[in-house]
Amino acid sequence: MPPILNAQSVTKQFGAKPLFLNISLTVEDGARIGLIGPNGAGKSTLLAVLAGQVEPDSGEVAVRKRARAAYVPQDSRFAAGLTIRKVLENALAGSHGTETEREGRLRELAGRAGFLDLQAEAASLSGGWRKRLAITEALVSAPEVMLLDEPTNHLDLAGIEWLEELLTSSPFAAVTVSHDRYFLESTSSEIIELNRVYADGLLRVKGNFSHFLEEKEAYLESQGRQQESLRNRVRTEIEWLRRGPKARTTKSKARIDTANAMIGQLAAMDSRTTVNTAGIDFEASQRKTKRLVEFKNVACDVPSSTEPGLENEGRPRRLLTGLNFILTAGMKVGLVGPNGSGKTTLLRLMQGEFEPAEGTIRRADALRMVYFSQMRELDETLTLRRALALEGDSIIHQGRVVHVASWAARFLFTSEQLNQPVRNLSGGERARVLIAKLMLEPADVLLLDEPTNDLDIPTLEILEENLLDFPGALVLVTHDRYLLNRVSSTVLGLDGRGHTGRFADYAQWEDWLKEQDQSEQNGAEQGKQQRRADGSSPGQRTGSDAGSSAKKKLSYLEAREFAAIEERVEHSDARLAAARASVDDPEIASNALALQAALKELDAAQHENDTLYARWAELTEKVG
Repeated sequence: MPPILNAQSVTKQFGAKPLFLNISLTVEDGARIGLIGPNGAGKSTLLAVLAGQVEPDSGEVAVRKRARAAYVPQDSRFAAGLTIRKVLENALAGSHGTETEREGRLRELAGRAGFLDLQAEAASLSGGWRKRLAITEALVSAPEVMLLDEPTNHLDLAGIEWLEELLTSSPFAAVTVSHDRYFLESTSSEIIELNRVYADGLLRVKGNFSHFLEEKEAYLESQGRQQESLRNRVRTEIEWLRRGPKARTTKSKARIDTANAMIGQLAAMDSRTTVNTAGIDFEASQRKTKRLVEFKNVACDVPSSTEPGLENEGRPRRLLTGLNFILTAGMKVGLVGPNGSGKTTLLRLMQGEFEPAEGTIRRADALRMVYFSQMRELDETLTLRRALALEGDSIIHQGRVVHVASWAARFLFTSEQLNQPVRNLSGGERARVLIAKLMLEPADVLLLDEPTNDLDIPTLEILEENLLDFPGALVLVTHDRYLLNRVSSTVLGLDGRGHTGRFADYAQWEDWLKEQDQSEQNGAEQGKQQRRADGSSPGQRTGSDAGSSAKKKLSYLEAREFAAIEERVEHSDARLAAARASVDDPEIASNALALQAALKELDAAQHENDTLYARWAELTEKVG
């Protein structure tokens, strides 16, 4: 069988700069291709070319006879007034089969995607559920190949797992643009990176994402050796040319031509392999206060939701119940939960945008919070210059004046882009603009709501390192499980029914959520009777007591521990401050052995301090 899709020598450019040149690739039956590359490499454009949505400037794309390709773009929109059922019925209209068969297929696809209310309006769904509907709509045609552009950007963690299962269990081939490394690892049988550093414009490796990274490193090492060898040969030829050989003989003329060709080849290779990375460096305040934000028995209500799978009874829905949580300096909190469970609402509560329905939220004096909104509010009429520096041609970063052109270059923008409007920027470029703005604000707490959408993998890696190094507190909402597991020191999980829990990692929260679902299905009435019997209500659970009742009295030993823990914390704070002072002491810093001992003590003091604060929060939750 010929390939489903066959692209040969495809070129596309916008303006003077080409996105990609003479790209050739094929998509075979059953292939699971993850398409990656830096922002601006042309991944979305190449996918649209493969789908027949965009014409290439040169080259051609051949589609196997009678093969069906389904394309799901980044932004999934539906006309006002269309219900979920109508969207799927319209997609099924051209398919073969009886009305009964079409109805059965509609219900099967809707059920697998999690749509319980088929009369819900498609346009009113959240971004994640609209993405599910767009993918389900594409599945109706039973395609031989699915072309998915950044589908995980809008899906929550449960939605990503649904898509992973769909891709790994379905017979069709798939080409998926994604920067989610766990998603690529679990769903891809081969990886294609679109990048100008490669001689062919792309690198294609059979295997999962981990294997691709190994092969990429080997390729770049080999290319580096070739580049260095060529550089040495060019150096020799340049010395020979400087001696002024007479080009009278055929041999001399040939050598001069060869030398010039090698110089041009080296220049092209140097140009290709020069890789710039975004300079991300969040600025922290010098706050010494340990407790930054404290939630005590916090409850929050929101209007009832129209999203599939969530109750909609026309009355306010209890989003959070009995939340007790302490955010301390240096804490890295991953905030997880299904769509509509209240992650963004909790960030807004933390900021003080509105008051809780019950309980109290205490914030440290003069607390400075920096908030990255998933809505990415940018004035699209502004030029990039004004978006980065609202007034004048310079900004102040960490006490230094920086020209706006230099600041833009740090985030991989060219001087030509400075006078272009923000509306012309890609999703990844807009995210970099917002990060550039956030970096100018010293912060005690970073509140980041889906900052990773549209960021390429190199930028994600730099963001990870800077979040790990940030000395303040961090609350991170992200669907990127790799980033979540690497950065978070604790996970605060929501289940969408008002319950919350604190966990060591994402996997522990996932297990708890499954237990919650099972308990909801099997023992709802029994749970009500138990709550009436012991007088408790569904509230917060921690990772250690996720299977038991939400509130407990302290045991005798725990009560003694709780009575003494505040004094222990004060001693731990003093030890940590002394350890930090030792590391900063110039005499110790200049002595290798002393510095090594001081760093070891700092690490031990920090671990003790974090453990104590975590235990204090756990006991406080039990006391209520």
